[in-house]
Parts: sequence; C-alpha cells; structure tokens
Amino acid sequence: FMMKRGSSSPRGRVLCILIVIDAWWFLVFRLIPWSLASSYYPAQLSSWPAVLYWIVGAATAILFFASVVLHELGHSVVAMHYKIPVRSITLFIFGGIAQIGSEPPSAVSEFWIAIAGPAVSFALAGLFALLQPLVGAAAPLLALAQYLAYINGALGLFNLIPGFPLDGGRVFRAIVWAVTHNLHRATAVAANVGKFVSFLFIGLGVWLFLTGDWIDGMWIAFIGWFLQNAASSQLEQQQLEDMLTGHTVAEAMTRSYTAVPADTTLQELVDDHILGTGRSLVVEQANNDIAGLLSVPRIKAIQRDRWPSTTVGQVMIPMSQLKALDPDAELWSALGEMQRDNVSQLPVIADHHVAGLLTRESIASFLHTLHELGLRQGPFGPPTNA
Repeated sequence: FMMKRGSSSPRGRVLCILIVIDAWWFLVFRLIPWSLASSYYPAQLSSWPAVLYWIVGAATAILFFASVVLHELGHSVVAMHYKIPVRSITLFIFGGIAQIGSEPPSAVSEFWIAIAGPAVSFALAGLFALLQPLVGAAAPLLALAQYLAYINGALGLFNLIPGFPLDGGRVFRAIVWAVTHNLHRATAVAANVGKFVSFLFIGLGVWLFLTGDWIDGMWIAFIGWFLQNAASSQLEQQQLEDMLTGHTVAEAMTRSYTAVPADTTLQELVDDHILGTGRSLVVEQANNDIAGLLSVPRIKAIQRDRWPSTTVGQVMIPMSQLKALDPDAELWSALGEMQRDNVSQLPVIADHHVAGLLTRESIASFLHTLHELGLRQGPFGPPTNA
C-alpha cells in the first residue's frame, strides 16, 4: 500500500483491483488490538504476559483486515466473472465495500455476486475452525484461531441480514427481481426493507443504552443510522435514475460557454470573459477544432501574478484527456460516467464541434425544470405526466 499524491487514503492493488483504506478504518484498526489485549484475551487466558496480549491482538487485527479484503474480493471476482468491471474496494469503519462499474445484468448474477462475500467469510470461519486442533498445543495460536473463526462467522451472518445495501439485502433484491422481472421495483422494495431493518437496529441500540449497556447500545444504534442513510441514499439514487431515464444529454446540456483561442492569457480571459459569468470555457485552436476544457477552479489554482504570462492552452485539460459525449447519449449513463471519472463537466461534441457542456449544475437545473413542469418518471416505467 502507498499514499497517492493529493490523497489522504492509503491504496494498493490486489488482483488488479484498487484497494482504498478510508481514514476511519484506522480507528477500528487501533481499537481492535486495544480491545482484545485489554479485555478479550485476558478473560480467555489470564496467565499470559501482558506483551503477548498485544502481539496476539495486533495479529488478530491484521488477519481480520485480510478477512474483510477477502470477503470483498469474493464479490469482486464473481462480478468480473459476469463481465462487470470492479472500480475499487474501500475499507471503512464498518468493514468494506466493493465498487462495481454497473448493475448486474440479471437477477441470477446479482444473487451470486451478493452471496459470494458471506460465502468467503463462512469458508474462512470453517478454515480457522479446522486449524484449531492443529494448533491446540500453542495457546496463543489456538486463541487466535478461535477468535477468527468466530468473527468471520459473525461477519458472514451479519451481512446476510436482509437490510439493503448489506449482502443479505442484495440477495433479497435478487429474489424480488427474479419474481417481478423489474429491477427498479426490486430495488425500491429492498431499500424500504433495509430502512425498516435500520430502524430495528436503532431501536435496539436505544433500548440497550437505556438499560445500562451504553457502549453496545451506541454502537448498534450507530450501525442502524448508517444502514438507514445507505438505504435512503439508494432510494434517492433510484428516484434520480427514474427521473433521468429516457432523457438525452442534449436536453440537459448547457450552451452557456465561452470559446477562446488557446493563446489567450489568463488575465485577458478573466478580464474579458469570466468576470460576472463564472462560466466554464471551451478552448479553440486556430482551425476551430476543440483543444480542451478550462474551468474557473483550474484558473484559481494558478498564482495571480502568473496570469498575464500564462496562456489558456498551458493550463487547460487537453481533449485527449477528456471524454466527449454525444448529444443523443442517455443522460443517466452520462451522469454515471461523470461520477466514475470524478469530473463535474464534460464536453458534448456533434460533427466535430462543441454542441454544449454537460455539467452537474446543468443536470440539477434540468431536474428542477422537470419538477416545475410536473414531469416525473413513473414508479417503475417510462416518463409520465404527474
């Protein structure tokens, strides 16, 4: 693992899949050895020297870390089997999540992708259980194997809770999808069930807190809060997809941009074009072909005293590094591309000329217009009049 320049998250690759460690994960990574060394292992074997508790606790944390990665790799390998790209695996405070590039193509593939993670966890629990007789003579190794068998089994069972977006919720979505033959309906049902499960967690956490078990109570309520937010986000994502499906890039793109020669200085650009507009810019070459794209934040990154001597062509993003959209492209797919590439705007090219810019702001404005006109997507079908 290494630190990427400009990023606060360590990252590495396993099976060509990017592994990103969220900063919150390190809190868990520190708490696990402390908890095991100060309470769990001393309760199991009180005769160990203190340093051994910390050594075994640290080894447990590392192997638990590896177990979570393997759990997510289970999802990822099956996704790749179905020709679905896997963008990354992120480890965070509650475990991990595999970011796949698209929805599964069928209910069957969704089922197998979802069930693969818990299957790996159960396999690891079985492996550590089988190792226990082999290491029984070494108490530290036996205690380590026992804990890892327990924690991997618990991880598999927890993820099978039918609360979307947990693995169990995705398995449930796959079943509803297979019955209804409608992914949108299945997602809405699974997300609402997920919200119900999250409220059960929150209620249990509050009850435990009020009865004196405040640490477990807060932790369980926090998990419920996290699941509620995740399920709500999934519903909002589904509603956004419903609104944008059936619309094209041309409907949402903006034509409010400025075209300037590549040899224009930043000072000229700011004085003559940007002040009072804040527009994104499309840069033209002499033959009217598009050279690249420049935005106000990119200009602000250049020191003010360099603006008179720095040209637009020197700081623009070249077209060779930009994706271009077709005006007839599906709007929802275009938004997905922007999210995957972490960009806020893309040029729209027709007949080798710029037809407009698709920006997050123009998409938000388009959604506002749909709402104002009373146009919305049907609950599980094509656009309808409200």
